Amino acid sequence: MQRMEEIKSPLSASLEETVQGLPQAVEAVGAALAERYYVPLAEQSLPPEDGRPPESEGAELEQAVEAELESLRQASRTLAQAYQAADNAADELGARLRDMRTARDRKWYVPNPPANAAIDLEEAKQDHFAQGLGLYKVLLICIAGSFAGVVVEMLWCLVTNGYIESRAGLVYGPFNLLYGAGAALLTVCLYKYRNRGYQLSFAGGFLVGSVLEYVCSWGQEVLLGSRSWDYSHMPLNINGRICFVYSLFWGALGILWIKDLYPRMAKYILKIPNRAGKILTWALTAFLIVNAIVSCVAVGRWSSRVEGQPPAGPFWSFVDQRFPDERMERIFANMEFGKK
Repeated sequence: MQRMEEIKSPLSASLEETVQGLPQAVEAVGAALAERYYVPLAEQSLPPEDGRPPESEGAELEQAVEAELESLRQASRTLAQAYQAADNAADELGARLRDMRTARDRKWYVPNPPANAAIDLEEAKQDHFAQGLGLYKVLLICIAGSFAGVVVEMLWCLVTNGYIESRAGLVYGPFNLLYGAGAALLTVCLYKYRNRGYQLSFAGGFLVGSVLEYVCSWGQEVLLGSRSWDYSHMPLNINGRICFVYSLFWGALGILWIKDLYPRMAKYILKIPNRAGKILTWALTAFLIVNAIVSCVAVGRWSSRVEGQPPAGPFWSFVDQRFPDERMERIFANMEFGKK
């Protein structure tokens, strides 16, 4: 095998050679400053009766030290910027290498996710309608996430509780826009870091998921007077809407999503033809919008019925007939009314 020094790029080798002498140079600067300024500064701090030098010399000394400080601070900022840039480059190159190895290390029992860099390359080659972080990509991810989230949670309920219970968030079909919005928001916020290390993905998932969960819980309670989850019994919770444990899960989901689930989903999106894909995307989006509007009306009326309010007209009587309590309880199995 070739020696590591022989296969480095000229730019990397040049940068490494350039910075090798920086620690010694900084130490030399520190020693020179100590020799030049430490004793005079100590002398200026002596009481007048102990023979302190004239104040004019003290003023000149202060000006000189301030100039040195400004130079050192500027050098420190420049070095910090250089360190951050080099660290970012190393993090991205390492992440791309790890993703390539993961994609090549095929398992017989489960297909590996494609590398995000490979997805980017294929989208550019095909000039795909949903390439990059465009509107079509975000809408398709929201639609797919709304469906997949419900299926996964229903299976989880079956495994943990022994029965299947609806986890839908809309009245028509197994869709929950919370999952879709979460998938879309995670993609939008983490897409920039898809070819970076796990730390940024975890931090992004932690923050994005926590904010989304809190806003959705608050919005549901304000608009519909109901709550679908309550973490008041969990430690480190905020108003029962979010808690530290589930925020950690959101962080782990951030890594799983951008490194595994997103590239898998993007791979299948690449198989959708451009013309048919655009029509399908808008048709499904329109369906979910109408579904969400009808669901809000149905849940709002359900909340009124719980409070004992009769229908205010023929339209609300029609809503009562189409969405009686039994149907709503079956769809929204965990929904509770009333502030806690």
